This record gives sequence, C-alpha cells and structure tokens, in this order.
Amino acid sequence: MKTEQQYFNEAISIQQYMDNMTTLKEESFRIYDGFEVPTNDGFVDLLKNKQPKILTITEDWCGDAMLNNPIIRRVAEAAGIDMRAVLRDADTNLIDRYLTNGGRAIPIYLLLDDTGEVIGKWGPRAPELQELVVTKRASLPDKEDPAFEEAQKALYTEIREENISNQSYWTFVYEDFKKQITAALQ
Repeated sequence: MKTEQQYFNEAISIQQYMDNMTTLKEESFRIYDGFEVPTNDGFVDLLKNKQPKILTITEDWCGDAMLNNPIIRRVAEAAGIDMRAVLRDADTNLIDRYLTNGGRAIPIYLLLDDTGEVIGKWGPRAPELQELVVTKRASLPDKEDPAFEEAQKALYTEIREENISNQSYWTFVYEDFKKQITAALQ
C-alpha cells in the first residue's frame, strides 16, 4: 500500500492541476485571482515556520474543489510551501483512508511533515458552508419526485454561483482551514 508521502511524490503541483483543468477552470481562476491571503493573523508565518507539505485529493468537476483549491493554493504560495494534487478517481485507495461520513467527499487536504507523516487534515467544506448546503438541500423535492433531478441541478448551479461571487464564503474557507491547521501544527 502506498504511503501519503508516495502519493505526494507522484502528485502534480496545484498550479499544474489548475492549469490543466477541463471543468470549472474559469470559475476556479476567478476565485484565485480575487482572493487575498490575510497577512496579519500569523497563519502564513506559522506555515512558513513549520513548512508542512499539502497533498490535495481533488477532481476538477467538484464545486467544493472549485472554491477551496484556489484559496488554499494562495495560502500555500504566500507561505512558500509545496502543494500538490492527486485525482480522487484515479486511485481510490487514498480517499478511502479519509472518508467523510462514509463517503468519498472532496477536496481533502492532508498536511505532511518532513518525514511524510500526516499531521493535519482539512476538508471537504467549511462548517458554515456545510450548514448552508444542508439547508438548501432540504428544500429539494423527494428523490422519487420527477422534478427532483432538475431541481437538484438548479440548486448546484446556484451554490456554484454563490461560491464564485460571495467573498464571505471565501472567508469561511480560509478561517476554518486556518483554525484546523493551526491546531494541528501547534
């Protein structure tokens, strides 16, 4: 069985991943271009000091990845740390170690120390955004309802547009990532 360090060694850079995206690329870059990493809260300094590596389990069709990857990438760049991406569906052995409520939810961010040990994990979604998604999904018709599929598709489109345009969502991602990773690194 491959270790997380082996996956990291074989992974592509987050820049290469985003440059090669075929789905939600423009949307991801709108967030990347618009997000500015706070520099006065000590988080970037902590990352610079600890120098973890970030292994991202992702796919370019995922709306949460569209939102989270550009923000975490900006953080990694500001701290000068290495962030790489592996595709969840190319090898499910890795994601199966990090299931969310029994499912292969993405993106998942694994922080590795210099020996390749996992010292922190974050993802797939900030709690405020999880609550928002759960609330919005509750308004969908029953799965057996003929209108369900179309309503779900419209809901996902609405959520994706909000993820792109609502900068408070970006702050939710940054703040929860900072909180979880700071706790893991101290």
